[in-house]
Amino acid sequence: MAENTAATYHVPVMLDECMEGLAVKPDGVYVDVTFGGGGHSSAILGRLSGRGHLYAFDRDADSEANAVDDPRFTFVRSNFSYLANFMRYYGVDALDGVLADLGVSSHHLDAEDRGFSFRRDAVLDMRMNTRGGLRACDLLNTYDEERLAAVLRGYGEVRNARRIAAAVVRNRETKPFVTVADFLEVLKPFVPPFAEKKELPKLFQALRIEVNDEMGSLCSLLRACGKLLKPGGRLVVMTYHSLEDRIVKNFIKTGNTDGTVEKDFYGRVTTCFRQVNPKVIVPGDDEVARNPRSRSAKLRIAERL
Repeated sequence: MAENTAATYHVPVMLDECMEGLAVKPDGVYVDVTFGGGGHSSAILGRLSGRGHLYAFDRDADSEANAVDDPRFTFVRSNFSYLANFMRYYGVDALDGVLADLGVSSHHLDAEDRGFSFRRDAVLDMRMNTRGGLRACDLLNTYDEERLAAVLRGYGEVRNARRIAAAVVRNRETKPFVTVADFLEVLKPFVPPFAEKKELPKLFQALRIEVNDEMGSLCSLLRACGKLLKPGGRLVVMTYHSLEDRIVKNFIKTGNTDGTVEKDFYGRVTTCFRQVNPKVIVPGDDEVARNPRSRSAKLRIAERL
């Protein structure tokens, strides 16, 4: 897993901070649930002894090419929402640490045929796992107005979500959506040129989250971590938008993803985690200058009680 390969596929964000937060034990068992180009995984492996082991998850077939031939390493081509299932399959009942970098990789944004970016015309796909499921264009062609508006509003915080949804439904009657350009054409009356850099990312984010069930997968992952991490085990999660960050923050503070506070007989909050960094960690100015895509990253670290 060469460093230049990882950097080409995706520059690992806040690498030093993640490794410090993970506090890798040489003989420990760890999971990188967002393998991508393998940048974070490579750093974890570099800290493991011959008795340690790293499991790396990624549902994208392209990422498997970055896997390393190492007896301490196991690549799992699957959604990290199935973490508990695969750990059971491999006979692992406890983990020393879990790392999740929830950002979309540079590879996906730059790939000309995946439809993740509004800057490149392609089939509007957006699936992390291209083996199945609805593409973003299928979503635009099949969701009713109310459901589509809810996706845009809930996952993109799009202000005129209802009007855009109505326009999508109206336009697909004469021309079904296939490409990025098809979607951008319908958006023109709602997104003037001066607002494109701010508004278009929100719209594409909303579709991507829905296509890949990102919120559901995150909630499943966090619940599994609550059960699999050993006492003292570390949970290191990097998010890139407020929806993800809110879920992670809620889980660490309250033990559940919706933030409902439950207390025991003595009035203590029943979370099973301790916040290692009460204040969220963000990339420094130097890192943002080197890698502008890191600017929205937020890192939270927790320790299993």
